[in-house]
Amino acid sequence: MLSTWALLMVAVVTEIAWGCSLKALSYFSLSRFFALIPIALTCANMYLLARVMRTLPSGLTYAIWTTLGAVGVLVAGALLFNESLTKGQIFFIGVCIVGVVGLHLCSKG
Repeated sequence: MLSTWALLMVAVVTEIAWGCSLKALSYFSLSRFFALIPIALTCANMYLLARVMRTLPSGLTYAIWTTLGAVGVLVAGALLFNESLTKGQIFFIGVCIVGVVGLHLCSKG
């Protein structure tokens, strides 16, 4: 069985995939069948997040999930969809990562 922290990272990856799937739907004008992908990712994501919250505090879990998800979608948008990232955005992405690492190091879970 995956550890709680590994499960949280899987939830983060599904969150990033969800954000990218929404962009892909609008970017590539895919068929209605592909609209099921974000719905399936949302269901998987919420299930994983709920499982993690059984063990870790909800505030810590949510803060890490949202921060890493947002950073991941920003980076994926730049890599997959040629969205621009400024030096300031890159700096603050780093600040977000430092904050998440700090939250992890200060947690008891």
